[in-house]
Amino acid sequence: MKQLSNIGRILFALPFGILGLNHFLMYSYYVGIVSSFIPGGGFTVIITGLALIAASISIIIKKFVRLSCLLLALLLLIFIVSIHIPMLFDKSMATMALIELFKDTSLLGGSLLIAGIYGEKKD
Repeated sequence: MKQLSNIGRILFALPFGILGLNHFLMYSYYVGIVSSFIPGGGFTVIITGLALIAASISIIIKKFVRLSCLLLALLLLIFIVSIHIPMLFDKSMATMALIELFKDTSLLGGSLLIAGIYGEKKD
């Protein structure tokens, strides 16, 4: 059972690392998306990418997992409130925004679940 939860933890963390790398590899794409309604533009894209990579590494190597998951949950909540909900009101983006909203809500729940598990035991 422990190996199953290790695989789940790693599979949960990997996409965040890849998305964080995408913030650097597809920098102009992300700046184009957020520059109209998120302050900081390019700086925000870089900081977000670094945060996603740091959370991913932390969860994979099992160091500061609880803190990383709580901060990741906060970041996902910020994404939901500042990006996905406003995009619901744009008719051309509403369907994609709803999918992204559900995805990030689910990931937020998973992040809180992992934070809860690592808050109960000492690893």
